[in-house]
Amino acid sequence: MKRLLEIAKQLQAISQSGLYYSENDYDLDRYKQIEDLSVEMIELLTNNSIEKIKLVLCNDDGYKTPKVDVRGVIFDEKDRILMVKEKIDEKWSIPGGWSDIGYSPKKVAEKEVFEEAGLVVEAQKLLAVLDKSYHKHPSDINHVYKMFISCKVVGGELKKGMETLDVGYFDINDLPELSITRITKEQIDMLYKFHKGIYTETICD
Repeated sequence: MKRLLEIAKQLQAISQSGLYYSENDYDLDRYKQIEDLSVEMIELLTNNSIEKIKLVLCNDDGYKTPKVDVRGVIFDEKDRILMVKEKIDEKWSIPGGWSDIGYSPKKVAEKEVFEEAGLVVEAQKLLAVLDKSYHKHPSDINHVYKMFISCKVVGGELKKGMETLDVGYFDINDLPELSITRITKEQIDMLYKFHKGIYTETICD
């Protein structure tokens, strides 16, 4: 099932590029057919409506590229990881979200931590770039790269934000219910190994 969804998303990306770059009417018609079939496949595999799928996947022009999710990683002096409770599903993740136009990855991490947890941080090091489809996340309409960036707290006050219900530090062996669309236990274990110096080189899928 997961592989079929990846194939459908690849076909949709191919169709989008073809519709943008092709000039021949026959080719445009074929690419439109591929787009329609790929959207129908995604609908069957995800139970999302065709309207939602087209809104998410078929609005961009040009060459299709993955979306980028940036997460700020913070541990305290007790080796606990900073987490926020998401409003959207009332489960916990580490601060972060989609990258924004006009912001570097580090600036996105700093902005997201402040907006979701109230802390002023300095982004320091890229720890990992992961392909979401390679990990234990639920299937996603988008193809997503996840960037994890370590951050140092320099100010602010720990508090919830507009998109979060709660915020706090947690021992990695006593975690709250995770928002697994955003973070997995295996990824938190990986981040802890960076924190303890077990991992030192950036991980890239």
